[in-house]
Amino acid sequence: KWKSLYQIQGERKRIMRETCSKYKSNNRRIITPYHVSRIFVEDKYRVLYCEVPKAGCSNWKRVLMVLNGLASSTKDIQHNTVHYGNYLKRLDGFDHKGIYHRLNTYTKMLFIREPFEKLVSAFRDKFEHPNNYYHPVFGKAIISRYRVNATKEALRTGSGVKFKEFIQYLLDVHRPVGMDIHWDHVNRLCSPCLIDYDFVGKFESMEEDANFFLHLIGAPQNLTFPKFKDRHSNEERTTPKITQEYFAQLSPSQRQQSYDFYYMDYLMFNYSKP
Repeated sequence: KWKSLYQIQGERKRIMRETCSKYKSNNRRIITPYHVSRIFVEDKYRVLYCEVPKAGCSNWKRVLMVLNGLASSTKDIQHNTVHYGNYLKRLDGFDHKGIYHRLNTYTKMLFIREPFEKLVSAFRDKFEHPNNYYHPVFGKAIISRYRVNATKEALRTGSGVKFKEFIQYLLDVHRPVGMDIHWDHVNRLCSPCLIDYDFVGKFESMEEDANFFLHLIGAPQNLTFPKFKDRHSNEERTTPKITQEYFAQLSPSQRQQSYDFYYMDYLMFNYSKP
């Protein structure tokens, strides 16, 4: 079993490197704190984890906290503690020497997810539930720019953004409000052409990949990757079928443009065109 998992890793890294050398000229660029701002550090087991939202990141942070001795079990850690507790250090918090030392000696890993599925998951989480950041900041801007005859109430609250409007915003080169990590490219969040990741896990094979990774770093035997869904736990996880239902609301050209938008992620992580 381990042997086939090693082979899968080799293959994923090969595809990632080949895509980088084919499309990116920045292979020799200097790594700045900006490039490593999404990377979390676990010094005890010497792990660097690049956070990709909607690809198991809350549970990965829980695992890192347990590895670090900050909690005895992943079950004990609340969502807000994970995301707002500042218990985990980020790599950009170290000086130049500290950054390079860790990049050269720690096990660097990231977990990814099919780009459209990740996008729908982010949309459902941020726009279909009450949210006192995404509705006023993104919702208002999206509704006022893309909705014809928007009601005063919609303009005031920014609630009720439709998926089609969200995609209009995403594909607009003159976006009324900037990008967000929840729908940015993995390519941009984790700089895989600049940072040579040792381990590339996939959300689709999360349990197997995660437990293989924990085996590789020599984590305690009793630590396994948590299966629970962190937020809106009574709601079904975003599946390929749910993703298809959302994309069915778009025109063929919007679907094509969305694919073009995430083209590098599709290529680099070997996901087939939907």
